[in-house]
Amino acid sequence: MSNILVAYFSAGGITEKAARQLAEVLNADLLEIKPSEPYTAEDLDWTDKKSRSSVEMNDPDARPEIAEKPENIDKYDKIFIGFPIWWYVAPRIIETFMDSYDFSGKTVIPFATSGGSGIEKAENALRKSYSDNIKWLKGRLLNGISRKEIEEWISSL
Repeated sequence: MSNILVAYFSAGGITEKAARQLAEVLNADLLEIKPSEPYTAEDLDWTDKKSRSSVEMNDPDARPEIAEKPENIDKYDKIFIGFPIWWYVAPRIIETFMDSYDFSGKTVIPFATSGGSGIEKAENALRKSYSDNIKWLKGRLLNGISRKEIEEWISSL
């Protein structure tokens, strides 16, 4: 049993690949944050203002339901949270995950994948919303990065 968790949401498999690689490097437990209702290609069409992802991202209070939540995350000291960047921030399901547990006293490290946005805005939004008694470490985009680059990032934390 590891005291490190890599939790991630992946809509298209890119973030999942990064999360698996990160968990392998860390010898960490892996948890997929799965929506109760899987996203379809139509749901993810960011050019359609009525698509599910667009509606969720335009509603700061949206909290898509998670399909399978672990009982707790108490056994983990460090939690890496991964996601694709949507509208410059984390998808709302990440907020559902953050709202579901007490992260007090834990170290949280975000990581993301993106087609063109940086992680800074997403990271700052999460820190601002979830700051109570959480030790946040600097996150990183993990777009197609090598094992060596992941190891260097982990060493820099």
